[in-house]
Amino acid sequence: MTRCPALLIAAPASGQGKTTVTAALARLHARQGRRVQVFKCGPDFLDPHWHQLASGAAVHQLDLWMNGEADCAQRLHAAAQACDLILIEGVMGLFDGTPSAADLAQRFGVPVLAVADASAMAGTFGALAFGLRHYRPGLPWAGILANRVGSARHADMLREGLQDPSDWMGALLRVAPGGGAAGAALLPERHLGLVAAHELQDSLQRLDAAADALEATPLGQMTAGDLQRWAVDFAAPAQTAPVPPLLAGRTVAVARDAAFCFVYAANLQCLEQMGARVVLFSPLHDAALPPCDAVWLPGGYPELHTAQIAANTGLQASLRAHVAAGRPLWAECGGMMALFDSITLADGAVAPLWGLLPGRVTLHKRLAALGPQQLTVAGHTLRGHTFHYSTSDSSAPVVARTARPNEAVSPDAGEALYRQGSLHASYFHAWFPSSPEAVAYLLGGAPP
Repeated sequence: MTRCPALLIAAPASGQGKTTVTAALARLHARQGRRVQVFKCGPDFLDPHWHQLASGAAVHQLDLWMNGEADCAQRLHAAAQACDLILIEGVMGLFDGTPSAADLAQRFGVPVLAVADASAMAGTFGALAFGLRHYRPGLPWAGILANRVGSARHADMLREGLQDPSDWMGALLRVAPGGGAAGAALLPERHLGLVAAHELQDSLQRLDAAADALEATPLGQMTAGDLQRWAVDFAAPAQTAPVPPLLAGRTVAVARDAAFCFVYAANLQCLEQMGARVVLFSPLHDAALPPCDAVWLPGGYPELHTAQIAANTGLQASLRAHVAAGRPLWAECGGMMALFDSITLADGAVAPLWGLLPGRVTLHKRLAALGPQQLTVAGHTLRGHTFHYSTSDSSAPVVARTARPNEAVSPDAGEALYRQGSLHASYFHAWFPSSPEAVAYLLGGAPP
């Protein structure tokens, strides 16, 4: 057993401010010299950018289905050995999804800190806190923090409504950096979620402003000794087989820039554990691929950079030569989008893309797909998820389709896996540690 203070920051629904609070809490304790490890519950590429900036450490996912319980246990135990505080940001509402953030909290005994947007309530805040705490028997509980509060008097009204005064973790006023009633815009958003931290010049100042505000609350004033009330015993995980070196001796080039930034830190870690040498490149700025045996084009925002993508004819030619030589290319979601002939944007404008996949992609104003998915290739199953606002229309051969957990593959459901020579592409975002064998197949390593 290894003991370490830990909190799971959850909310009654999405949009309550749990990402801001998690990042602010991480930043506050990191500034005080503590080693903080942040995790994100469920699949998410954007929130971890903020948490990594706040904590100074890589952020990994924890999901009882996508990771599996053993992987979650291993990551938590390793963090407890190395850190002074573990923070886990929940997903959606506390009890939403299967598995939910509450399931993760109960499985590992991590106390839940609820964050609630209290901007339009008073006494009902107490009922909300009571319901979150007692809805599921045995849920570990830390307390509740009121967010987007209008005034000190408003905060008093909220606190007075609690049946248990010890639930009160404080209130954050509705104020953004520079002043003004814009608390919801502290971490700005767009169609796929939060704007990534590296895209804003003042990201660290935003986090410091949030940490400063949190420091004035009972939660923010807790010392290292106070945090021990939330100490959790994390059991040593069962011995697991080492990751097979299926990519030993191979170099995998991974796209990484503003247009292609949806990368799980654990996926890069998995590639290295498989023996691969990982090199990063920028499809927006580099005129050619680095010397490599395989390419991974992850998701991101190609729709925001269409002119720059189409103008980089050098990289387009380099990708085309790579595939013509029979070397593997795995493209997922945004990475796949950039390979089509063209994209129709939400305003109806049509922009050319790289043209390695026949067909076009169309961006919509509403979500086209969302949820956990799994993909079986070469007899091995990768777990992951899908989340996109566009649809594709292509004549490329479809060699497989994804399916939801515990559902059979259907020709009319899930995400298509296109194959064009040595190129594989899909809207599916893969969690590489779930099946290194399938990853080796997609990236052309040793036969599974």
